[in-house]
Amino acid sequence: MLPTLVSAVQSVNAGLGTADPIGMEERIRLGPTAYVHRSAAWLVGGFAAIAFLLSVTGVYGVIAYSVGQRTREIGIRMALDAGRGSVRKLVLREAGWLAILGVGLGLTCSVGAATLMQKLLFATPAWDVATLAAVAAVLGAAAMLASYIPANRAAYVNPVESLRAE
Repeated sequence: MLPTLVSAVQSVNAGLGTADPIGMEERIRLGPTAYVHRSAAWLVGGFAAIAFLLSVTGVYGVIAYSVGQRTREIGIRMALDAGRGSVRKLVLREAGWLAILGVGLGLTCSVGAATLMQKLLFATPAWDVATLAAVAAVLGAAAMLASYIPANRAAYVNPVESLRAE
């Protein structure tokens, strides 16, 4: 529609200049204020991605340390005919309980903080059930994925070497 408007203005008065004709939505999208908001959103998103990676690395480290400390116990279980699957399930179950506890506490604190900030927001809900559920699912899945490597390592502990080591 913009080229039609430019030609209509030119037909009425050829002396009127129409330099750089763009729509209002395009002008707003390319404006400096939008650039600042877009840059801030990318910066916050980058920090969120780094925090996510650090949390996954932390969960991996804690579970790996726990498995390392319990090598003798796992070796005894394996010597008493515990299968690899049951050892893996044991470690993953404990990691799952920790993940459920962490996600539950995080959701509780998130809803509490959002409720306190509700008066600062205009025409925006403080929290959304679908968003909270999606974040909880992603964090729970990431915690279980980070726990799988130490659980798999625990499943392949050699009982003889673990009992001889200490």
